[in-house]
Amino acid sequence: MSSTSQSTKIKSAGTIALASAFVIVFTVGCSTKNYVRSQTTPLIQQTNELDTKTAADHRSIVDTDERAKAGIANAQTAADTADQHALAAGQSADAANKSAQEAYNRVDSLSGVVANLDNYKPLSDVSVTFGFDKYVLTADDKKQLDDLAANLTSARGYILEVTGGTDSVGDAGYNYQLSQRRADAVANYLQTKYNIPPHKFYLIGIGKDQQVASDSTAAGRAKNRRVEIKLMSNMSNQQPTTASAASPNGQQ
Repeated sequence: MSSTSQSTKIKSAGTIALASAFVIVFTVGCSTKNYVRSQTTPLIQQTNELDTKTAADHRSIVDTDERAKAGIANAQTAADTADQHALAAGQSADAANKSAQEAYNRVDSLSGVVANLDNYKPLSDVSVTFGFDKYVLTADDKKQLDDLAANLTSARGYILEVTGGTDSVGDAGYNYQLSQRRADAVANYLQTKYNIPPHKFYLIGIGKDQQVASDSTAAGRAKNRRVEIKLMSNMSNQQPTTASAASPNGQQ
């Protein structure tokens, strides 16, 4: 065999070996990449699934927290509403008790507020009248009150029973208020002008409950729109004075 032929064979063998090595390297490389891919893909999927679950859990926690806050807010609102209802019920009960007490005082007049009333004896009395839906004292009214107050200089252990009334026209509740305003007007005049202590006055507004005349006539209604003032004392040695006559002007 010639040297040329031998050289050619050596080159061919080298080429084949180099090619074989390349194939082996390429095959090993591909196998490695496939192996790595096969190992990392599940990890990536698990990581993605974990992130998704974490996000879902976070949303669930936020949703639960919001619902809890909403529930607390609703419960607080319900509690506040219940408190308001309870307060309103309490106020209604207080108003009912007050109305009952006022009714008791109207029925019994002084006996509802003055102890040992039987020991008080009337010394004098006067009645002043008012115009329709009015509670302002006229000059004639003030004159009669001045005459009554003249008896106070010698009176001892006295009280003044001041009872306001109305005719039957209008709402009963409004008439109670109007009769009270009329009684207040009389007491304010006497207290201001004659410096009578407040504890000497016992005021009551009876509306149309105790009328002194028939409401079927204008004259009768005018008499019912009055305030009666009684000077009373618990001192047995004091003598009654002549009672003043009712206002003759017949106001309408």
